[in-house]
Amino acid sequence: MKPLQCLPGLIFAGLFAAHAAPADLAGWKLVWNDEFNGKSLDPDKWSFEVNAEGGGNNELQYYVTNNVAVANGFLTITARHEVHTGPEGTREYTSSRIRTLGKGDWRYGRFEMRARLPEGRGIWPAFWMLPTESRYGGWPHSGEIDMVELVGHLPAQVHGTLHYSGPDGHHRYRGTNFALPHGKFADGFHVFRTDWEPGVIRWYVDGQNYQTQTNWPSKAGAMPKPFDQRFHLLLNLAVGGGWPGKPDATTKFPQEFTVDWVRVYQRDEK
Repeated sequence: MKPLQCLPGLIFAGLFAAHAAPADLAGWKLVWNDEFNGKSLDPDKWSFEVNAEGGGNNELQYYVTNNVAVANGFLTITARHEVHTGPEGTREYTSSRIRTLGKGDWRYGRFEMRARLPEGRGIWPAFWMLPTESRYGGWPHSGEIDMVELVGHLPAQVHGTLHYSGPDGHHRYRGTNFALPHGKFADGFHVFRTDWEPGVIRWYVDGQNYQTQTNWPSKAGAMPKPFDQRFHLLLNLAVGGGWPGKPDATTKFPQEFTVDWVRVYQRDEK
């Protein structure tokens, strides 16, 4: 979830279904999922990151464990405007960041989330992936797959992005955005999907393919490197940072990132 500059836009015209019809799953097998039907976060699937590092983006939150709730079939990550002091200092906001590192990772697959995204300047929800083992070196050399990001001052737009290092070793990214023809992502739930296969990665919103990437020249080596290793999932709600900017007087707190389910499929080898 590194900072981005202006990505090229892509807007779909015509009618748009807030709840897409079930997609064709022929050839895919469900290998991991969390429907959030319990009363707390499943420790066999997720762990917390607790820090005030700012995610490498000068974010303003302290990530804590208090800001996650599981109830009524939903996971809710809440960002609050509250002072928190911990071993890494004091921050004016709190939120949470969870990941499947050491509990679930995959090389290739179909990754889906049904969620309602928050809004407001300085609000930055994300559903993304990092390499479990950085075989090609530290960030960005081993890659990052951003499946869904939203900056809260643009509440009708989501982004999908690849991060990696170019042949010269410098940070590169490829991606675009998808804008709703009406409404915003805080109005209701949408299904976000990324299909990652050797040499091709596709992004979807409610079943509509809005982006396909097939070429990312990288210092790591020939295609599809660095996206040929096992990656794990992350969910977080950041506050501030170089891309969304700081919250202002129009930003309302608390803000909630609400997830109905997360599902991972892989190609059925039968």
